Amino acid sequence: MISDNLREVEQELRDSCALVSRQRDEVTLIAVTKTVDVEKTIELVNLGVHHLAENRVDKFLEKKEEMAVFSNVSWHFIGNLQRRKVKSVINEIDFFHALDSLKLANEIQKRAEKVIRCFIEVNVSGEESKHGIAPEEVEAFIDSLATYDRIQAVGLMTMAPFDSTVEEQHQLFAKLKNLQKTIAAKNLPHAPCTEISMGMSNDFPVAVQEGATFVRVGTALFKE
Repeated sequence: MISDNLREVEQELRDSCALVSRQRDEVTLIAVTKTVDVEKTIELVNLGVHHLAENRVDKFLEKKEEMAVFSNVSWHFIGNLQRRKVKSVINEIDFFHALDSLKLANEIQKRAEKVIRCFIEVNVSGEESKHGIAPEEVEAFIDSLATYDRIQAVGLMTMAPFDSTVEEQHQLFAKLKNLQKTIAAKNLPHAPCTEISMGMSNDFPVAVQEGATFVRVGTALFKE
């Protein structure tokens, strides 16, 4: 079942890339494994998916330990990370997708034993229920990270509202792409900002068409 789902997702990725003359290898598929057990996660890794995402510290640490034999896995932490839990998780991950405040940046700088590749979370839609920095504040926020030698802003991340239309998704994702290009053009050593993390199971084809380089897919891979 997971193999069939993966085949469908891969076909959608290829089709979406082809629509806008992109190559499939320009987009990294991150499997959001937070809702499935270790066995299903391992099954997916054995099918060739090596980027995995979790959003709960305890479950992530447990799963990572059980999968220690898989040296080719890159771990992504997505979603809100409480400052008191930064110490436990920050040195165990390869990418962090939800940097949205200087308080959190301070804690990462304090606890990190290596450079942490971070995505700045941007609240493009303006939804009050969502975390993230307002688009107009992103450049100033990134400038303020210049002295944080343990943080590298590799890109921007956003989420479209779950009930958004395809047209709205195109608008929101295009806005993030334009913002990313603006920041990347500055050639900041601490913030290359070459990547865009956007698109989930319900909207990743649109995200790919608008320039996503990382998509975070869970439900579409693990549906029954």
